[in-house]
Amino acid sequence: MVGLSVGEALIEGADRLQATTDTPRLEAETLLAHTTGLPRTTLLAYPERRLDPTAVHRYRALLDRRAAGYPLPYLTGHVEFYGLDLIVTPSVLIPRPETETLVDLALAHRPRLVVDVGTGSGCIAVALAVHLPETRVYGTDISATALRVAAANARRHRVSNRIHFIQCDLIAPLFGPVDLVVANPPYVAAGEWADLPHSIREHEPHIALDGGPDGLDIIRRLLKSAPRILRPGGALLIEIGATQGQATMDLVHALWPSATSVIHSDLAGRDRVLEVQW
Repeated sequence: MVGLSVGEALIEGADRLQATTDTPRLEAETLLAHTTGLPRTTLLAYPERRLDPTAVHRYRALLDRRAAGYPLPYLTGHVEFYGLDLIVTPSVLIPRPETETLVDLALAHRPRLVVDVGTGSGCIAVALAVHLPETRVYGTDISATALRVAAANARRHRVSNRIHFIQCDLIAPLFGPVDLVVANPPYVAAGEWADLPHSIREHEPHIALDGGPDGLDIIRRLLKSAPRILRPGGALLIEIGATQGQATMDLVHALWPSATSVIHSDLAGRDRVLEVQW
């Protein structure tokens, strides 16, 4: 429609996304702001403002993709994590609020040297470097395209001089001692795959999600290898699935009977982070 107003476009967008998301109005606002280049506050302050037909066409195209289940952050190319605006592409897992629990715990350790395993978008590495100005971080990932996104985020937040990204399998080429190893590894079990939301199952990178038959393949490998590079008294923080607390504690006890381990809950009270200290 030629001459569609901001207010009309937002009503149309919210209606279009009603069946797709719990926050249809907010997502409509986000997509319209992305399309027009105007802040959401401006759009909300001037609902009578008329939109260019080209902008309306682009907006509706984005609405169609979102309504079909394509993730919002991949449409806008951005997501907020730990108060930081991060670049995301389909090459990386979309950072989620639950992972902020891991960052909180890592910051409490006040490490000087950290390894972020499977860094993906670099969200954990960048958040730690931003909030710990004296800390150096190594971010590893097997995906070269993911590392390019992570490097862009480090530059965006002016911490690239303190983060060194390495393409490798877990921590294979690294030597210690380091103070802390953190990871948000793939932990979706084979039997859970069909229950994932369509937008995750069909659009986010499988390599960042697939944890093998029981979801613990990468976690097992990290538990076995992390002590090699940790200093005495160093710690490992691993994000886990909400049902994996007991299984991961059992793994620790089997592999490292003398290690100290604890499960931390997220803000929703679900098991979220395994902490192990040697």
